[in-house]
Amino acid sequence: MDGEELTPPGSGSDPAVGLRAVGALHRLAEKVEATNVALAREQGWSWEQIGDALGVSKQSVHAKHGK
Repeated sequence: MDGEELTPPGSGSDPAVGLRAVGALHRLAEKVEATNVALAREQGWSWEQIGDALGVSKQSVHAKHGK
């Protein structure tokens, strides 16, 4: 996969368009993660199970989502 396959349609060579898309994807990913971590906790998942599913340590997921 080369960089052109990752460039949004119509963006040409303007990195501002691509960077805005990356920012939007990051924000979406954060919302999806938070929603699913909350759902997992409601269903009784441990921080270790959630961390394993996300590929991070239980400490890091707890620090980020354990309010």
